[in-house]
Amino acid sequence: MIHSKRHGEILRLLTEEGTITIASLAERLGVSLETVRRDVKPLADDGSVLKMHGAVGLASMVGEAPFERRMRENAEAKRLIARMVAATIRDGEAIMLDTGTTTSFLARELLGHRRLTVVTNSSDIARTLATVNGNKVYMAGGELRSDSGAAFGISAIEFVSRFSVDHAVISIGAVDAAAGLTDYDLDEAEFARMVLSRGQRSLVVTDHTKFGRQGLVRVCGFDGFSELVTDQPPPRDIAAALNQAGARLSIAAA
Repeated sequence: MIHSKRHGEILRLLTEEGTITIASLAERLGVSLETVRRDVKPLADDGSVLKMHGAVGLASMVGEAPFERRMRENAEAKRLIARMVAATIRDGEAIMLDTGTTTSFLARELLGHRRLTVVTNSSDIARTLATVNGNKVYMAGGELRSDSGAAFGISAIEFVSRFSVDHAVISIGAVDAAAGLTDYDLDEAEFARMVLSRGQRSLVVTDHTKFGRQGLVRVCGFDGFSELVTDQPPPRDIAAALNQAGARLSIAAA
């Protein structure tokens, strides 16, 4: 890979990930640490990247919130999933959305809908859908997380428990045939479990990279929701578990 092409590849990797160690760059580019440092120097000199201890970051993204970074990961897959779900929601219906990058994409796909009633703990989703097209948006209260701007805790769970909606939608961090749906944070898992219980239709939205993972906290088994929407067919064991539980599997294709 010639010098200028490596510059382009370094910038592409930083755009996807925000910050990368020098050692990781060297491994992924197949060059030495010295070569990477040499390649990074002119990019740092012209302000394209910022050098940190043992790592480099894209200047425009250093200090970026983790949620914003996750919005860029598998963005096209999440957009396809969101578009498919949005097409099944009608004007005037009530929806409940938990915080997550895929549900935030869904909120953006719903901007063409009218008179929605939206219940959420996500300030991003609330900002996206409030004050447009005659929507009513109810935002759960509680402690706002600094990374996602979402509210969690007992007050948030109690708030959403008062609503019954047409569509309850959660995003999930891990799907495993044996463990079911799991997440990495207790508060998020408890909130997601409540959301699923409040919808006539309960949907789980997740891209294929979450298959085969196990988080720390169980949300529910495959019988705890009515439909899973994803971008690629899941592994056989997960597909079999969905089928046995009677949960519908929907694949969003380009």
